[in-house]
Amino acid sequence: MDYSAWLVPLLLAFTAIFGMSRGVNVYEALTKGAEEGLTVLLRILPPLVGLMTAVYMLRASGIMEPVAAFLAPLLARLGIPAETAALLFIRPVSGSGALAVGSELMAAYGPDSYVGRVAAVMLGSTETTFYTVAVYFGAAGVHRTRYAIPAALAADVAGFIAAAFAVRVFFH
Repeated sequence: MDYSAWLVPLLLAFTAIFGMSRGVNVYEALTKGAEEGLTVLLRILPPLVGLMTAVYMLRASGIMEPVAAFLAPLLARLGIPAETAALLFIRPVSGSGALAVGSELMAAYGPDSYVGRVAAVMLGSTETTFYTVAVYFGAAGVHRTRYAIPAALAADVAGFIAAAFAVRVFFH
């Protein structure tokens, strides 16, 4: 018998019964929560649409290849394979775009190659900075990010360098 199929309905029933036992109008609380969720969605949707449009335009423009070639010597000095340059640019902006680039790298070089392992660790050790800022700051109504974006991008750079170092030390 598959007990996991019963988990969500039982959890919802328990929550409703618990709320009613505390004197909460469960239906009113549910509709008020849904209304607040839609309000948050309306606040964060425009920045997300703009962000996703920019990501797809960047990938479609073909600008990443010349930039990656330009940065290849610097990346080599840092121990980062030049093939992962597209991942460096896409990851702070889009998680799904970064997964697509990572999948392309895995298909081209193999998951056990140096490039594949560095790409995998990069995906796991960095954040989609601009997406996160757009969602969370947009939901909170914050318009001035001050030092949040530079600090988060510095952490991403550290994550990229640490990924290459960790793969080189532990898997090479």
